[in-house]
Amino acid sequence: MTTATELLSFPFSWDGTRVPDEVGELRATSPVRRVRTIAGDEAWLVSSYRLCHQVLRDDRFSLKDTSAPGVPRQYTLTIPPEVVNNMGNITGAGLRRAVLKALNPKAPGLMEWLRAEAHRLVDLLVEDGPTADLRGAFCEPYSAGMHCHILGIPQTEAPAFLRSLDIAFMNSACPITGARINWDRDIARMTALLDDPATHGLMGELAALRDGPEHDRPNDEMLATVGVTMFGAGTISTSGFLTMALVYLLTHPTARDLLRDRPDLIGPGVEELLRVNLSIADALPRLALEDIRLGDTDIREGDLVLVLVEGANLDPEKFPDPHRFDVHRDNTAEHLSFGGGAHYCPATALGRAHARIALEVLLDRLPDLALAVPAAQLVWRTGFMKRIPERLPVSW
Repeated sequence: MTTATELLSFPFSWDGTRVPDEVGELRATSPVRRVRTIAGDEAWLVSSYRLCHQVLRDDRFSLKDTSAPGVPRQYTLTIPPEVVNNMGNITGAGLRRAVLKALNPKAPGLMEWLRAEAHRLVDLLVEDGPTADLRGAFCEPYSAGMHCHILGIPQTEAPAFLRSLDIAFMNSACPITGARINWDRDIARMTALLDDPATHGLMGELAALRDGPEHDRPNDEMLATVGVTMFGAGTISTSGFLTMALVYLLTHPTARDLLRDRPDLIGPGVEELLRVNLSIADALPRLALEDIRLGDTDIREGDLVLVLVEGANLDPEKFPDPHRFDVHRDNTAEHLSFGGGAHYCPATALGRAHARIALEVLLDRLPDLALAVPAAQLVWRTGFMKRIPERLPVSW
């Protein structure tokens, strides 16, 4: 038990098979609590559903300003500061409509492509035979391939952009040399793709905007930034969630068997997996733009506030018996795994469809899918924005 004056270090744990002990304790006793971040700065950690929801809905808590010079940080930025609020940048450049259209799972042929790709990857798994690293052999290539498909760039580009993500999404107290090197390389690569005859999809649409009126033309770097950030954030988010959804099912066989035997429940099952999984390793940052009362705590202008998603999603006041996997909950979809307010993730429907199709194919084709090692032997990545195992060894 910690004392009220003790400054806790955050994040608490990188282990994705268990909720850190501190989460329930803080939610019950100090739902707005002072912590020290990886960067060494102080912040307010918010852990109850009610207060997390309030922060995400209140525009006096800003995401964009978390990248301003001199403000307290969670960790050192690994992308240029102007990219932090990327959807705001996209909106400001008039590109939002094209991006949202590309992220729509009802886009012609997208669901068929996802199902065919999931089967193709399972075919490769079966051909090679167990054991296999399900994260490296399925989750990552499936997500990266989907984003190449959406962006309209060749599938052969996936490995080149994928190799940057291990560094791009690090949480570090000091600058990361490789992050800038990778960013510059990827922007140059995506810029070249704007002029590639094989490019279509979203990047093809964006490239065509360069033929508009001169005063409205976005420059190549802005268009490439949309592509690089969509690939990176989209791939790491969807592959991270899918990996952690599989970790949950493989360490909770009753839930796995339910979805395997009742494929009609996989849709609501994905929603419940979004609520209970621990893929968000840090928290959602906001900067207070003015003095604000949050619960019983006075937040000062310029303070960093961190929304602890796992605290909110496992809050018994919002979700009774929160650790129980229940596909029949009436309010499961009210979880905060996609954020909330002005910065609610625009790819929610796509993320759900991506995971649903993957689980349908995996549980149908590999009905005896199981961990090939004891859960305690999984090695968890540290200092990363997502909780993920370095490898997910499975058998079937």
